[in-house]
Amino acid sequence: MQKFLLVFLLTCAGCTTEARDPARATAPQTPAATAPAVSASSADSLARLRAMVADTTCTLPEHCQTVPVGAVACGGPQAYLPFSTLRVNAGEVLAQGERHKAARQAEIKAGGLMSSCRYLPDPGAVCTSGACQLGGSSAAAQ
Repeated sequence: MQKFLLVFLLTCAGCTTEARDPARATAPQTPAATAPAVSASSADSLARLRAMVADTTCTLPEHCQTVPVGAVACGGPQAYLPFSTLRVNAGEVLAQGERHKAARQAEIKAGGLMSSCRYLPDPGAVCTSGACQLGGSSAAAQ
């Protein structure tokens, strides 16, 4: 009986879907006509956002802010990225964040994706050792 139970549990474990990190979301399974355009849009917008916030240099705590990244099917962002207003315009960063959010929402809708409905609070950003870093949790977009 124990062997049967072990085989049954291992079989069930093999049938479960692979958990995905929303920050590293891959292209969803969508019809061939829409998949490349939607996936490319989301990937391009995320790449632009990451390039904009790459320099996190700060000298004061006021230089550090966060930008919500992407979207999940149930609502809210996938993650947050810290950025410094010392060398980049906050309005431009937040606008790019909105463009990426819209691209992810289109990807979610096109793929019929679902997500867990968990609230991801903004961890805030702090200036530590001359660089902006997430303050509370480690929900950075990978």
